Order: sequence, then C-alpha cells, then structure tokens
Amino acid sequence: MELITVSRLKATCLSVVKEVAKSKKPVIITKRGKPIAELIPYTEEHERIPLKDTVAFMGDIIFPVAAKDWEVLKRRPDVYPPR
Repeated sequence: MELITVSRLKATCLSVVKEVAKSKKPVIITKRGKPIAELIPYTEEHERIPLKDTVAFMGDIIFPVAAKDWEVLKRRPDVYPPR
C-alpha cells in the first residue's frame, strides 16, 4: 500500500485522487510518519435505498416517547413539566 505525506497530498491532491481511482489501490496519508487517513477507491457495493416513505410518524416528536423513564425529567420538572 502506498504512503503519502499530508503535505505532498496537499500539493498533488488531484493527481493522487485520479491515480487511486485508476489503480483501485488505497493510499495511506501520513503526518509526521504516522498514518492519519486512508484514501480508498469508490465502489458501488450497496444498492442505494431512498429514505422517502420509510419513516412513520408516531406522535409528538418533541417530547420523549417514554418520558416517565427519563431520569432528567424526574430531576428537572421546572424544565420539563409533567404532561
């Protein structure tokens, strides 16, 4: 796996990204000799699933669902008045 310093990546970012996309090999980015990040090629492994129509409205979205179970509500009735 190829290593590249963060300063060299900053100077040659576009060419490094193109090379990773072309070769399909990841590059480890280092700073002061220690790995800090990894640039990996994009792959379409998962089918994208739209989130539209996947959330159900169950009631009040502001107040917690199980308000009686939340410790903070028991300690701070002035902030969270009982319903």
